Amino acid sequence: MNYRITHRTTYAYSAQVAVSHHAARLRPRDTDTQRCLEFGLSFDPEPDLLTEHVDSFGNQVSCFSVQKLHKHFEVVSRSYVSITAVLQPDPLQTPAWEDVAAKFRDPVSVDLLDPCQFVFGSPLLVHEMPLRTFALPSFPKGRPVLAAAADLCRRINQEFVFDPKATTISTPLKEVLEKKRGVCQDFAHLAIASLRAMGLPARYISGYLRTHPPAGKPRLQGVDASHAWASCFVPGFGWVDFDPTNNCFTALDHITVAIGRDFSDVSPVRGIITGGGKHSVMVGVDVEPVET
Repeated sequence: MNYRITHRTTYAYSAQVAVSHHAARLRPRDTDTQRCLEFGLSFDPEPDLLTEHVDSFGNQVSCFSVQKLHKHFEVVSRSYVSITAVLQPDPLQTPAWEDVAAKFRDPVSVDLLDPCQFVFGSPLLVHEMPLRTFALPSFPKGRPVLAAAADLCRRINQEFVFDPKATTISTPLKEVLEKKRGVCQDFAHLAIASLRAMGLPARYISGYLRTHPPAGKPRLQGVDASHAWASCFVPGFGWVDFDPTNNCFTALDHITVAIGRDFSDVSPVRGIITGGGKHSVMVGVDVEPVET
């Protein structure tokens, strides 16, 4: 499956900005099942400085600065991505979750050092007892690790309400757990923190999800959005992605952009400014399937 993706971020300021610095993680990743065939950024106004590097998680980071007076700033990424079928292991044939957790206690073998970094707390996700209490019903003794993750995914989907007005980027996970409301970022964080509370490595994935218009209706432009999901490590197979917002393992409709410990590692566009007064931001995403 091929997609053309446009991601537009527009900032508007009530007063002149003297200098702005931004970092963007917008280039879709290359993986075993995904290839980014084309990628480009455009800006208004054009930045005075643009550099790129790869961060410690393998994400491409574009850094740009506007060093002249401006009252708006827009960055647009355009990507062309090809995705092939994602092969998932049979959840019932994966190792027992306790056996997986045991592999990440001291001493950890060299081949597990990379996933080991995703067992610990992170800037937005700290180990808290309520998270382990929430996770426990999905982890009876001897249950295969991926079957446990799938049950956790199901419970989040069924017990929590998708509500864009319930949370913000800064809402703590404890509050999400109490309200049982949130958005994809919250549900991904909840799944990840729950897995880590059981001693299992889990990481955060940011990307896009293809949406399907209602039957008989045309596909609208610009109504798609960034999406987020979780990934669980299965020894002998690798990372397996699952989407608690939609209660599914990821498939051809999921496009991976960045990987990290939590949202703070993968924010699509972030920055700091000097001046500007009050500001607003608008984001528009279009995920267009391309017939091949």
